Amino acid sequence: MIALDTSSVVAYLDGSKGKDVLAVDLALEQHQAVLPPVVLCELLSAPRLPRRVRTLFEQLPLLDILDGYWERAGLLRARVLATGHKARIADALIAQTCLDHDVPLITRDRDFRHFSRLTTLHMLE
Repeated sequence: MIALDTSSVVAYLDGSKGKDVLAVDLALEQHQAVLPPVVLCELLSAPRLPRRVRTLFEQLPLLDILDGYWERAGLLRARVLATGHKARIADALIAQTCLDHDVPLITRDRDFRHFSRLTTLHMLE
């Protein structure tokens, strides 16, 4: 399993280039892609999302929210903020979901590097 972040999925759909886009393509092709629930919410928030794309997102497996998740995510965000770095709530939730399931995250969002420096979060950029 490998988790997809919104930034890389959007780049993939836009036809952008990059290692992350190739990784998204491969994860989808090999049926290894999973979504943190927050990523599904972000993706479905696009007002003019084509139905076929929406269907693709809805068919991807979601990572479960485990007991104590909200507390762990809050504490994780606090750790990053304490270092003086930016830590958006959605990023903290995505990072914690990946940590809980020990799955790497495909992302082009550089803000996740702050989470990976403090934890075992593995990223494919």
